[in-house]
Amino acid sequence: MTRPVVGIIGNRGLVNGRYPVHEGGQMNSCAVSHVADCIPLLIPADPDYVSVAELMEVCDGFLLTGGRPNVHPSEYGEIETDRHGTFDRARDAITLPLVRACVERGQPFLGICRGFQEVNVAMGGTLDPEIRELPGRMNHRMPPEGTMEEVFGLRHKVILTPGGRFARIFGAEEVMTNTLHGQGIARPGARIVVEGHAEDGTPEAIWVRDAPGFTLAVQWHPEWNAEADPVSRPLFRAFGQAVRDWAEGRTARVA
Repeated sequence: MTRPVVGIIGNRGLVNGRYPVHEGGQMNSCAVSHVADCIPLLIPADPDYVSVAELMEVCDGFLLTGGRPNVHPSEYGEIETDRHGTFDRARDAITLPLVRACVERGQPFLGICRGFQEVNVAMGGTLDPEIRELPGRMNHRMPPEGTMEEVFGLRHKVILTPGGRFARIFGAEEVMTNTLHGQGIARPGARIVVEGHAEDGTPEAIWVRDAPGFTLAVQWHPEWNAEADPVSRPLFRAFGQAVRDWAEGRTARVA
């Protein structure tokens, strides 16, 4: 039987500083294929090439990946400043309506880092452009130097809601995670449930209330070492099961 398809929302980049490419990250494909047990399909996140409606018919679920560009502040009612960093308006134009459509339809997605922030903004929430400047917050940004193991190393606890969705998936109320982000949730969207916080209070794990499908998102990067990490592995397995359930239901509806 053919495995279900997970659309990996890509980012735009340049090869040799010149040639434009769509990027998805090998670790994301590995986690989707080897842990979630689905077919990874890289999606060019640009409405010039594909529509949300087409994506929802081609794919069974979606991985909203991390990325250096940030969600444009106009998407949550704020004015662009230098603190907001760089942007990818084409990705905004795909992912934000895609999240809302998946929420209403029940089609599963997993948000990671920027994808976590996209879920919040799509549901009406706001972001803080530089959380390390907030009183009492740690620096959550990627270390400027080091090996991959050092950059993606576990750096802080995430405290989870007892008995919540994430605690049930992980079998624990505290987990250790990496951290590679500068922005974070300022105000959660109206239907956003925050179930995990870093030790400094930064939101780290969310889902969408009253959504019929899998809508989980995390601020850290679980794609790193997903096959072996005790937090990443159950998260991608739960996501994969949700995608399979959706795919089987889709087949049943068509039949």
